[in-house]
Amino acid sequence: MPILALDNVSKSFGALKVADQVSFALEKGEALGVIGPNGAGKSTLFNLITGNLGVDGGTVTFDGADVTRQPPMVRCLAGIGRTFQIPQPFEKLTVFENLLVAAAFGSSRTEKDVSDRCADILVETGLIARANQTAGSLGLLQRKRLELARALATQPKVLLLDEIAGGLTEGECQELVDTIRSIHAAGVSIVWVEHILHALTSVVGRLLVLDFGKVIAMGKPDDIMASKSVRQIYLGIEV
Repeated sequence: MPILALDNVSKSFGALKVADQVSFALEKGEALGVIGPNGAGKSTLFNLITGNLGVDGGTVTFDGADVTRQPPMVRCLAGIGRTFQIPQPFEKLTVFENLLVAAAFGSSRTEKDVSDRCADILVETGLIARANQTAGSLGLLQRKRLELARALATQPKVLLLDEIAGGLTEGECQELVDTIRSIHAAGVSIVWVEHILHALTSVVGRLLVLDFGKVIAMGKPDDIMASKSVRQIYLGIEV
């Protein structure tokens, strides 16, 4: 049974279709990449999965349960975690305090109960040396790492990554990819939206291509990137 499945999910804002009968399934332990041009509906897709946007039609199933009408808090507690393109931590709190808030929120446990797990996540994401530093003083790479750490603190079964490598140098990107690989190897299922294709394809086993809110292709990365239609739509290449 898939850990996450969307069946004919649709969403419109007036005449604009931002999700057009989107269907796909994510197997437990799988890493799936999502690509598409700007405005294709990638971030909207995440908002529909997390419940930040309600669907107009179709169903969202998570871990065997229909969560289509469930609010974001219920989905988070069930095990859906996400990052955002622009990290927005609690800037006046320390890195460790940011994790405590996320962990307590995402598990309905006390800060005392989740503190050891938060310390482990800081080690896992390379932030342990900055545990007592305020989040507002971090550089871009460390803010991205904190965004990832906060998502992990909610103990997700499925982790949604929204362009987490964007804006990083090549070296910083590789460091982040190595961290994401280790998270995936630990058994967390991943859906990753990303424009930096070499980073994405070094982790995921399949690619899903969106254009104007519609799934136009899905398959192995090499097959997808060799597709004429994908190269035309996503890369702007005449073939």
